[in-house]
Amino acid sequence: MSAVTPSSSARSARLGLRATPEQEMVLRRAAEVAHKSLTDFILDSACLAAEQTLLDQRLFMVSGSQYQTLTDLLERPEQVNDGLVDLFSRKAPWEAK
Repeated sequence: MSAVTPSSSARSARLGLRATPEQEMVLRRAAEVAHKSLTDFILDSACLAAEQTLLDQRLFMVSGSQYQTLTDLLERPEQVNDGLVDLFSRKAPWEAK
């Protein structure tokens, strides 16, 4: 998984935070070890944690009727899609030659 990469434009959003002296010391030491500026280290670490948090969302709350609709759709017999049958019967353009 890759962290959110900054765009080619300059950073314009400003974020502020407060830390204890101990937290600041740990962050500065870690940034130094990683050969990054404190800002880059904090942003990279925060973005990685944010992405992981978003990717870890595995539980979705739905109403009973929404759940029933989903299970009904999953349990119904498959339907043949002639367009897909045709598509998958042909070679991919990059394999045709």
